[in-house]
Amino acid sequence: MPIESPSRPPGWRPSPLVGASLGLHAAAVAALIVRPSLWPWVLGALIADHAVLTGASLVPRSLLLGPNWTRLPAAAASRRQVAITIDDGPDPQVTPRVLALLEEHRVRATFFCIGERVRAHSELAREIVRRGHAIENHSHRHVHYFSLLGPRGMTAEIERAQDTIGIVTGQRPVFFRAPAGLRNPFLDPVLNRLSLRLASWTRRGFDTVNASADSVLARLTGGLRGGDILLLHDGNAARSRAGSPIVLEVLPRLLEAVAAADLTPITLRSALAGDRSI
Repeated sequence: MPIESPSRPPGWRPSPLVGASLGLHAAAVAALIVRPSLWPWVLGALIADHAVLTGASLVPRSLLLGPNWTRLPAAAASRRQVAITIDDGPDPQVTPRVLALLEEHRVRATFFCIGERVRAHSELAREIVRRGHAIENHSHRHVHYFSLLGPRGMTAEIERAQDTIGIVTGQRPVFFRAPAGLRNPFLDPVLNRLSLRLASWTRRGFDTVNASADSVLARLTGGLRGGDILLLHDGNAARSRAGSPIVLEVLPRLLEAVAAADLTPITLRSALAGDRSI
């Protein structure tokens, strides 16, 4: 099957914070060459710089390290569109039931899938695409130490998932979401080189740890409006007291709330295609 190629983001430029950090490191080297006795001050400045970068890395919705979709573009928001995104699958026990609920409500969603799960459940991944949904890149293994990887490690994780998803579904991802949303300053240039855009979310329900459907739904729908990117999980989903994956209890009610608010769910790549300013 032919593989669709994604549109390419603009050439990479460091964010103001990363650019300032690079400048500080260059200045530190120069200062130590001219006056080695300044090393305590230089070390203190570098430690403070790394503390700021680390803090920014721990905030999934931060824009300090580079572009990050925390909401849909203004054009989609003005059309009262939202994006429902579903992470960590595909899961053969949960994803088919999620697909059935989406089909019942005639809604298209974005699935951020793990590469090795796409490879293990390739027919299910193809079914997601056949039903009109989009599959995007959520790394190959979803390792918990992803944010500690260097450029080569990040490239290997992302590129392997990119290739797997492209071969299995015929569509190469356009977006990437980091495991747990955590990253470091190396990620932005890696994504740009691989023609990927970083996407986080507007709000999440914490449905991997919260077994209360009411609580998860309240987090997702509080202040719900056009442009929102909502996050649920079909993989690693918490279980309700009845033993059901919490996403299956939340999703029907969420879709009803979205419809009642006169909002239209779309995929992230549909929002990208519909915004000519990007």
